[in-house]
Amino acid sequence: MGDVAMTVPVVYSLATQYPHIRVTVLSRKFARPFFEDLAPNVDFMEADLKREYHGVRGLNALYRRLTAKQFTKIADLHNVLRSEYLRLRFNMGHYRVEHINKHRKQRRVLVSYNNKVLKPMPTPFQNYADVLAKLGYPVKVEFTSLFPPEGGELNLLPAIIGPKKDFEQWIGIAPTAAHPGKCYPEPLMRRVIDELVKRHPKARLFLFGRGKNEDRLFTAWCNELPQCVYVSRHLENMHQELILMSHLDVMVSMDSSNMHMASLTATPVVSIWGATHPYAGFMGWNQPAENAIQVELACRPCSIYGNRPCRRGDMACMNMIKPERIIERIEQIINQN
Repeated sequence: MGDVAMTVPVVYSLATQYPHIRVTVLSRKFARPFFEDLAPNVDFMEADLKREYHGVRGLNALYRRLTAKQFTKIADLHNVLRSEYLRLRFNMGHYRVEHINKHRKQRRVLVSYNNKVLKPMPTPFQNYADVLAKLGYPVKVEFTSLFPPEGGELNLLPAIIGPKKDFEQWIGIAPTAAHPGKCYPEPLMRRVIDELVKRHPKARLFLFGRGKNEDRLFTAWCNELPQCVYVSRHLENMHQELILMSHLDVMVSMDSSNMHMASLTATPVVSIWGATHPYAGFMGWNQPAENAIQVELACRPCSIYGNRPCRRGDMACMNMIKPERIIERIEQIINQN
């Protein structure tokens, strides 16, 4: 989801800077809220790769459906096995096709154990823009938010969420991620939450995330702390979550999809980095470097996606981050607002 979210500023820039062209984004169903109202000349096309377009036969059917749309140029912003196969078919059909360069060699050096080169890589935003430039559409990536500044969408949420009262801080917390190397330990995150409640008794803490682990964790926290709200218990879909994120004073997140979603609503995100590193290019859109909380270790980063086991065995990259550092940055942002 994070990779798809990071295409939004680039697709928006393409659509607004070339209003005479028609842009169709092909992705899974979950991505529709990112693009549905992005720009008048942007369409969204969903593909169910588990059932309707499963396997080679399904991809061939998807290719036929795509060719019926009579596209003139194809931009592969994913560059995985399925998109490579579709690229092959389009190339055989003499379509103009370009694909993203993921700089895999630089990634290997960045996460190397013995010969690490700690150097910032091109961001996915730049990589996506490079693909469009190859197709003849150079863009200056300019984007602010999925929602207008007036923020009238809050009335689309259940009554338990709003309205936002005077002197009330809304803080989002997304404490989980797909891989252990990107998760701040539960006891430390609980210390962050307890201290926020203590310092800001009028604050509301919105807990973002879905899954069995999140259900266990969030239920316990909400039962103990009335200031906490288990978001997915009250909101029906990702579009509503994006609306809520746009009204937060600050979001606290791992290097995860929630960081990217909140960034697309122009909300400041305090991001916590462990096995991964902002130098891999995956910082949220328009988030300043000082919003990234991390410790410098010789072994970091050890993974691009956080899916490798810790070589040290102690997850020092996360355990050495003190809750006080996170709270300090949260309060700096709240005070600025």
